[in-house]
Amino acid sequence: MIGEPERNSWRSTEVKRHSFSAWNDSDMNDITMKGHHMAIAPITLAFDVYGTLIDTHGVVVMLGKHVGDKASEFSRIWREKQLEYSFRRGLMQNYENFARCTSNALDYTCAYLKATLSQKDKQELLDAYTVLPAFDDVAEGLAGAMNSGFRMFAFSNGSADAVETLLKHACLRNYFIDIVSVDEIKSFKPNPGVYSHFLRRAGASGTSAWLISSNPFDVIGAISSGMRAVWVKRSPEALFDPWGIEPTLTVTSLLQLAPEIGRELRGE
Repeated sequence: MIGEPERNSWRSTEVKRHSFSAWNDSDMNDITMKGHHMAIAPITLAFDVYGTLIDTHGVVVMLGKHVGDKASEFSRIWREKQLEYSFRRGLMQNYENFARCTSNALDYTCAYLKATLSQKDKQELLDAYTVLPAFDDVAEGLAGAMNSGFRMFAFSNGSADAVETLLKHACLRNYFIDIVSVDEIKSFKPNPGVYSHFLRRAGASGTSAWLISSNPFDVIGAISSGMRAVWVKRSPEALFDPWGIEPTLTVTSLLQLAPEIGRELRGE
């Protein structure tokens, strides 16, 4: 396992020179693309957290204590309702934070599956959401992206405090310059205002900013707002929504991220 690096202290205007193979040891501000010498803006990566870096189904083992062989189904419905409630609150402009959406979704799932959980049991499950595990490829993939000189931010529906706790527990916090939360503008992805807020906070422009997410709705939202986006296809069965808006890139592991973005920017 890769240990957590020292805290990323780059300012928004700084770009680190690197030696990672994705860039052939060239500076991000001055690269050669298809034989032409071109200056480009620093590349900013906005990493979705829940479901992309952090495995939301990591709660299944604990669920097994309460609902037995329904644990996987329970986890799936809980996650789907969590997202649905965030979408609905965003559309209704009736904001409650992501933790409340998670709690409401837990209540719904208990009722739907007729699972009798005490308030203590529910709180135990909600507490587990603050210490969910990272996917196995995350630390090494983030290290590769950091070594490539990318400016890296966590960008989440979760509150900044919740994401801070989650990333620290997973030993991932120091890969990121900052955490940008939708809570700051009281809305949720994929509201276009959320992506504009990210660009302002990160000091980035749409063409030089890439969203990294396993959630198709997030990828489509970012591209619709003028960003580029990488879909992290975490399951062979995962489907991308057929809206005619395709990811800039698709990867199956974060280990592929830095090399694939490098190839895309070099026009290969």
